[in-house]
Amino acid sequence: MNFDPATAHHTGTDLSGADLRQVLAGAAPEPLVLTGCDLSEADLRGTDLAGATFADCRLDGARLERAVLEGARFTGGSAAGAAFSHSDCTDARFERVDLANTHFQGALLTDTAFTGCRMTGANLTGLRGIGHTFSQCNLMLARCKGLSLRGQTLEGLRLDEADLSAADLRQTVWSDSRLRGATWVAADFTGADLRGADLGEPTLTEAGALRGASITPAQAGTILAGIGLTVVT
Repeated sequence: MNFDPATAHHTGTDLSGADLRQVLAGAAPEPLVLTGCDLSEADLRGTDLAGATFADCRLDGARLERAVLEGARFTGGSAAGAAFSHSDCTDARFERVDLANTHFQGALLTDTAFTGCRMTGANLTGLRGIGHTFSQCNLMLARCKGLSLRGQTLEGLRLDEADLSAADLRQTVWSDSRLRGATWVAADFTGADLRGADLGEPTLTEAGALRGASITPAQAGTILAGIGLTVVT
């Protein structure tokens, strides 16, 4: 491992599989800037990475449980399968990052933003904090039980077959998004505008959970057709 903790900027460094916990304890006083570095399977548990920048880095399978990532920036690259459980991601930004099958359960995501990320199969249960946002993200098969997005405009989200059980989706406005096959048992859609969402063909029970939301006549027709009713005009 060729890594000088006293230097803030690193490019193309191979840190794969390295235990960086003690190394980073004596890191430079200014935030780290890592460009094109390989941190796959690296151990970063409990490290202070506040304000750090990860540009086109590989963090596949990295361990970041309880790490301090306040104000960190992740742009491009991949962190598939990485563990962010119980980390502090306050005001962090994830842009165009592959976050498939990541673990964020219990993480603090106050004002955290995910933009253009692949988050298929991600675990987003038990999140702490408010104001986390998702835009143009693929959350297919993601575990989002209890997720709170109240009052947000949700644009370009793919939540096919995601678990949205008990999610707080009140007053949300959906645009160019998909919910086909998603589970929304006990979710709250009160005041939600779902006219810009592809709901697929929900069952009568699932449709009942949409009580209080606004849908289009075409969406209503699809729901009724799914239970064997034909709307005659």
